[in-house]
Amino acid sequence: MNNFKNNNRRSRFKPTGDRSFRRNGNGHKSNGDYNNGSSFKRRYPGKNNQNAAKLVEKYNDLAREALSNGDKILSENYLQHSEHFSRILISQENSRNHSENTAQNNQVGKIKVETENNVETDNKEELEELRTK
Repeated sequence: MNNFKNNNRRSRFKPTGDRSFRRNGNGHKSNGDYNNGSSFKRRYPGKNNQNAAKLVEKYNDLAREALSNGDKILSENYLQHSEHFSRILISQENSRNHSENTAQNNQVGKIKVETENNVETDNKEELEELRTK
């Protein structure tokens, strides 16, 4: 009977089921399949860049604070971060403007085609009227 209790105790501390898999700290298997050549793409690209204006302001404030404390290197680091997010903000605005311009050009093109079609139908009607006279 004693051996049964010891075996029970041993299995309580070391699970016997999945010994071949490594587990992370909270007891779950990791979902990463890093060894099969998969590309490391972000799950949510652009997630950090949605608040680029706020991040620019944040890093400018941190740079100002570091400079007031006398740390020029840290201040320059924060300014580089701020510049990075300001570039992202500019590229977002450029892409937004480009998409708006293409949408406007498409609308103008549709209007031109409609007016040309209307002019053609008007001309055809006038030609038919002249032929019938």
